[in-house]
Amino acid sequence: MFVSENLDVNEKGHLTAGGVDTVDLAKQYGTPLYVMDEALIRKHCKSFKNSIDRFYDGKGLVCYASKAFCCLEMCRIMKDEGIGLDVVSIGELYTAYKAGADCDKICFHGNNKTDEELEYAVDLNVGRIIVDNIYELQRLDKIAEKKGVKANIMFRIKPGIDAHTHDFVRTGQIDSKFGFALETGEAMEAVKIALSHPNINLKGLHCHIGSQIFDIDPFVEAAKVMLKFIAEIKAQTGHEISELNLGGGFGIKYTEDNDPVPYEAYMEKVSAAVKESCRELGVKQPFILIEPGRSMAGPAGITLYTCGGVKHIPNIRTYVSIDGGMTDNPRYALYKSEYEAIVANKADKPRNTTVTIAGKCCESGDLIGEGMPLQEVEPGDTIAVCATGAYNYSMASNYNRIPKPATVFVNNGESRVVIKRETLDDIIRNDI
Repeated sequence: MFVSENLDVNEKGHLTAGGVDTVDLAKQYGTPLYVMDEALIRKHCKSFKNSIDRFYDGKGLVCYASKAFCCLEMCRIMKDEGIGLDVVSIGELYTAYKAGADCDKICFHGNNKTDEELEYAVDLNVGRIIVDNIYELQRLDKIAEKKGVKANIMFRIKPGIDAHTHDFVRTGQIDSKFGFALETGEAMEAVKIALSHPNINLKGLHCHIGSQIFDIDPFVEAAKVMLKFIAEIKAQTGHEISELNLGGGFGIKYTEDNDPVPYEAYMEKVSAAVKESCRELGVKQPFILIEPGRSMAGPAGITLYTCGGVKHIPNIRTYVSIDGGMTDNPRYALYKSEYEAIVANKADKPRNTTVTIAGKCCESGDLIGEGMPLQEVEPGDTIAVCATGAYNYSMASNYNRIPKPATVFVNNGESRVVIKRETLDDIIRNDI
């Protein structure tokens, strides 16, 4: 009935998330409101961790891609579940540190890390710095030398795999701002340079082929390409790569048309390819890391809005205006991302109208979706947009000086605020 397994309808005909009435949440905390189901997040953590332990014989690590949704409480949950963290900025790294994360289980990404970020990562003894270019490698070597340590690194490699996803989230092809290319010899040259630097420890390789991918085969091919490169490194340099990070990008169900692959099926097929390739190439099976983000957070979240005006344009469309929009969910404006929406206080009624949900920003393109099935809606209704746990809060902005919403976690029938709603004073806090 719904795209996420934690959604249901109660005896009042109201939508529930994790067993909690969403209409009550909207009344208690106000709207717009991000709602995350802690139990579902933990379920996803366990599913990934159990799968990697099973199919890689305990020789692997799940690192949550915190860019999907990062806050102190989310980082605490990951630590509690034995999950590492993938961070891409000093802000995400600081959040992880303040949440008490195990820094040895952190992978620090980014295609243009500053000296400040690299120094902070070295000071925290981050487990793996994912180096994206030679300039970064050289700067990191000098920073490590100054601090009298060896920096543990992985190289981000472009495996040249077409992931059949949106151009904006496709990252594994040669024409990408991320990483070193295999085809040009750039990646091998980078490896040789790293091995010549005394303050660098080349632990592993990393690849990430894109996001919202439903097909397992691109992941399998990427693993094979990376293992072949590991064998070539051993043959040319004698250095044996001990770790392989296969990234993330697993698709989730945003609409009924989406058909995501179960995590276990992905892990089973890719792990079989890894083991077979290692045997054929004569290399030791590396320690495997994966970096799910959207697939952990996305299905666990919904966003609640209050309907304002309903504007019928005969023979054109019906606009349903909400008290949020691209400031709390820019993904439709960026990618034309599709969502399903529900009138939360009429969740037991059929979705028999077709509408465009429009945000309140002063932009014609401020939409949550077009041609969306919805129950008959009127001003004052609570509207829920599903599967918004990833890349909504994390990409939120203060455009038009609109305060960012609060985030509430629900669990065991209870709710609690984990991120406070911004105030008007927050909007001007840094003004002078």
